[in-house]
Amino acid sequence: MEKLHRPLRISGLFIILAFFFFCNSGRAQSTTTYDEVSVFLNVQRIGGTEIPALISDQTIYLPVADIFDFLHIKNTLSAKMDSISGSMINPQAKFIIDKTRILYLDKVYQLQPGDLVRTTTNLYLRSDYFGKVFGLECSFNFRSLSVVLSTEIELPIMIEMRQAQMRANANQLRGTAKADTIVSRTYPLFHFGTADYAVVTSTGNQRGPSDVRLNLGLGGVIAGGETNIIFNYHNLEPLSWRQQYYLWRLVNNDNTVVKQISAGKIQGQSIASIYAPVVGIQVTNTPTTYRRSFGTYTLSNHTEPNWTVELYVNGVLINYVKADAAGFYTFNVPLTYGNSLVKLRFYGPYGEERVSEQNIAIPFNFLPKGEFEYTASAGIVEDSLHSRFSRFSGNYGLNKNISIGGGTEYLSSVGSGTTIPFINTSVRLMSNLLFSAEYDYNVRSKALLSYNLSSGLQIELNDTWYKKGQTAINNTFLEDRKVTVSFPIRGSKISAYTRILLEQFILPNTKYTNVEWLVSSSFGSYSTSINTYALFMDQNNPYIYSLFSISMRALKSILVTQQLQYEYGAGKIIGIKTELEKRVFRNGYLNVSYEQNFSSNIRNMELGIRYDFSFAQTRATLRKSNEVLTYLQSANGSLIHDSKSNYTSFNNHTSVGRGAVILAPYLDMNGNGRRDADEPKVLGLRIHVNGGRVEQSVKDSTIRITDLEAYTNYVIELDSASFDIVAWHLHRKNYSVIIDPNSVKRIEVPVLVLGQVSGQVIFKNKEEEKGIGRILINLYNDKAKLVAHTVSEADGYFTYMGLMPGNYSVSIDAAQLNKLELVSSPLALPFSIIRNMEGDLVEGLTFVIKPKPENSVPPIKN
Repeated sequence: MEKLHRPLRISGLFIILAFFFFCNSGRAQSTTTYDEVSVFLNVQRIGGTEIPALISDQTIYLPVADIFDFLHIKNTLSAKMDSISGSMINPQAKFIIDKTRILYLDKVYQLQPGDLVRTTTNLYLRSDYFGKVFGLECSFNFRSLSVVLSTEIELPIMIEMRQAQMRANANQLRGTAKADTIVSRTYPLFHFGTADYAVVTSTGNQRGPSDVRLNLGLGGVIAGGETNIIFNYHNLEPLSWRQQYYLWRLVNNDNTVVKQISAGKIQGQSIASIYAPVVGIQVTNTPTTYRRSFGTYTLSNHTEPNWTVELYVNGVLINYVKADAAGFYTFNVPLTYGNSLVKLRFYGPYGEERVSEQNIAIPFNFLPKGEFEYTASAGIVEDSLHSRFSRFSGNYGLNKNISIGGGTEYLSSVGSGTTIPFINTSVRLMSNLLFSAEYDYNVRSKALLSYNLSSGLQIELNDTWYKKGQTAINNTFLEDRKVTVSFPIRGSKISAYTRILLEQFILPNTKYTNVEWLVSSSFGSYSTSINTYALFMDQNNPYIYSLFSISMRALKSILVTQQLQYEYGAGKIIGIKTELEKRVFRNGYLNVSYEQNFSSNIRNMELGIRYDFSFAQTRATLRKSNEVLTYLQSANGSLIHDSKSNYTSFNNHTSVGRGAVILAPYLDMNGNGRRDADEPKVLGLRIHVNGGRVEQSVKDSTIRITDLEAYTNYVIELDSASFDIVAWHLHRKNYSVIIDPNSVKRIEVPVLVLGQVSGQVIFKNKEEEKGIGRILINLYNDKAKLVAHTVSEADGYFTYMGLMPGNYSVSIDAAQLNKLELVSSPLALPFSIIRNMEGDLVEGLTFVIKPKPENSVPPIKN
């Protein structure tokens, strides 16, 4: 659907047009006066467009074909343009409109003389018939020359718009979107692309060597697979392979059998307690892409106060929240079909980034009906026993509500049984009631029931039973019971969240219970949190304390965080902490904190400053803990390099395992879609992208998008209104780019220089000469091939923007002329579009059309 917003062109407004209709069969002669104008048609819930209309006194006549075309109602004008037929909504609801009647749904509506008006190019119906017959109520505003059309009928265009929106929502849930250009994955044999580094040194007034920690990460591609190597060094510890990280991963989401192969220090779920890295290989057919969501699951935890937490599902940024004054945060995690890798990334209030990421296990695993997913892993655990580990798990969707799974796990160091077969299931009892269960042979059984309401209330019951004497899981519990109730509190000026958690651990000779009650709220510039903990043990007094936290902005630029810890049994304050943070200089941040623990008699004071350069984050901190004085320094940053595009950049955030995109706009003077040597760069292009960090270079006009998640599909939308020169147009307006790990994708963006042609179509007969609308104009290239067409407006004016340099001709559509029984003079007009950086404009092309000698249609008089 095209919306027209060009200012209305009104031709001959308030000029009386005289029509003389001579009636046969003894009818008396009648005279009717019309004004021919352009009005704006506004259809509720759809939009609007400009259409021609006739006005007689306060009555408006609307073009039937134009209205039905805009609403996507099937219609056909007769050859002589004296009747129109079609069907409304469905093929059975046929209609016919002619000069005497309207036939619709087997009902006849008689028309009076003058209700249906035929002109040279259109057929107009009095507006009240649209509502009376078809349920399309039309309200005309004479002052604004606009018509508002409202209806309770679900029109074809409404159905199409809703279906398009549903498709867009589905694409958004899958992490994809429609694009006119797709940039796919590449698999080079060898490529080095990224590097991360971090250095931390610590010295103090105590005797002993300085503490130095070094972290160096390298990212590249070997044999088409992502290759990441991270080297860790600590001068106070011996160097060991266990401290190092290395992984090669080949991802191909288009392969139906194996989508991911990983080799090195693999990650994955395990039933047994494994506290050391596993070196081995992992194969799975689970894709890395984000797939359709069928519900949500509440996830909550703690981090640093006032930090921002980002939620990623299968590498796609889904949401982000700000932790409260105590560091508490909560997410509604979308539940997706298949295994979902959920990650969290943490950022400080001034942009500092915590490099570590958390992998979250979601207790539900649903698959579409008939779909099977598997993961197979095998390797050696880097523990003192060099334990051998292997695991195979598979899941199958029985139907949309039930998925089942199972497999086996092997760990050679488990004394109670090295092999652990297991089965599991996930069941959707209702749309908001989910159940999952798992049985691990000779180890444990567990079940989870989760109930969610639209109000945000979530109730979760979780119970785990352990086999007595098992040693696979490192605890001595017999049972672990947990109940969690959480819900948001919303108000006009305050928003809050509360969670109550009750967990009981049953041991062979005792039991103990933990209770946590959290209330987190924000109002205005204040963020508050009250977190109460209670521990109940047999034959012991309960231990209960609360942590009160509040943060606020003072003097608009100082972030103040105050915490107080109170123990109810002793009836006293056991700890306080005050922290102030302020931005200094342009990229500097100063923080001061004081902490006192009265129970352990520990007092900490800290003064720190951080400054962000474009290539690194640096920090210096002076800390005093009682009488121990410590001075810490740190610096971290990264490098991105691409030899093909000769691009090297240092930045202050992590880059290993991620990708980047460079957009290079240029002026495509000849329109061949390739950048030639004489085609200049283009400045000023604006973009929108669903992620990453965008930086525009004035020096070379490129746009750099960094910090993009590998294997993720990003949609880059180009702003067509970026340029001041109207002749500059984007050939492609959006790109769908799949990110390569540790690589930079360079995309040349052609900007076309288009020419414009304009002119007028004049209707002439013995009685009048005036501009005429709705005439189809065709444009041909020098090979007589139709390249474009346009339609004249109510005053006969026509224009077309979009012609590349070359020779063209313009003519009025011959079929329409023949249908209207008109002739054109001249038949065609040649013109040329000259190559010009600002675009060429050809004006003044005029056609005069006249009735054929036998044409007797009464004209509209100005």
